[in-house]
Amino acid sequence: MQAQRSSSAAYAEIAIEALIRLCGFSAILFVFAIFFFVFWSGADFIIHRLDLVQFLGSEQWYPTSISNKRYGTLALLAGTASVTTLAMLIAVPLGLGAAVFISEFTSGWVKESLKVVIELLAAIPSVVWGFIGIAIMNPVIIKLFDAPIGLNVLNGGIILGLMSVPIIVSIGEDALKAVPDSYREASIAMGATRWQTVYKVLFPAARSGLLAAVLLGVARAIGETIAVLMATGHAVQIPHSPLDSVRTLTATIAAELGETARGSDHYQALFAIGVLLFFLTFCVNLIADLLVRESKRK
Repeated sequence: MQAQRSSSAAYAEIAIEALIRLCGFSAILFVFAIFFFVFWSGADFIIHRLDLVQFLGSEQWYPTSISNKRYGTLALLAGTASVTTLAMLIAVPLGLGAAVFISEFTSGWVKESLKVVIELLAAIPSVVWGFIGIAIMNPVIIKLFDAPIGLNVLNGGIILGLMSVPIIVSIGEDALKAVPDSYREASIAMGATRWQTVYKVLFPAARSGLLAAVLLGVARAIGETIAVLMATGHAVQIPHSPLDSVRTLTATIAAELGETARGSDHYQALFAIGVLLFFLTFCVNLIADLLVRESKRK
């Protein structure tokens, strides 16, 4: 009887281990399947007709021109980079500051209430953020900066920054929480203030987690679509100030894919932009992984 139970437990353990392995490998399979679908949908254009120099180096995006179609993404890349950079300038101080405050300076119901508020902020749909950009931020920017239009880099950066804050707060707080309490106690015992403990002890100890939080916030900002489509003005140009309207890579796909003839060069060029976005997010995640590993080594 006991032998039967032991063999049943062994079979159950093997089955559970196999299921866990299957789940792990399925995540990898799904990523490769998504990349294969995106690449395959634009493969004919990418392999045979895409001029890579024009695609990456030209700011002229005229896919519907009758006589001279041009598929330059430089202005779209500049728009994505400008909005993402401004968003991170807003989100990183706010996110890390909120993570430190929640982790080190609050307790009890205040801490739990702030966590709930942050989670609710993350639950707001992208389209609602877009409406906020159009209905609230647009007239405010026009009035404050005397701008001709309030749908620009500044508007998109503020909206994206607020959208990226929850992920930075969540991961940053987990990283700070993972620092052993003995570090805090030793620092206070040496006479350090709470702020000195945060800056001199907790930040270096949680560096890898905080770096991951920031870079995941960057990936979140790069991949956002509807909010930036509604808040940035959707103009194909390289911005020279935060008050210039721009168009991002993701917004271009969202705005044009539904009205493009399936299988056309324009259709496939949008999938080429998808491949470019996939590569950009892959690079961000790779940099995050390398920085985390380097921090752990140190």
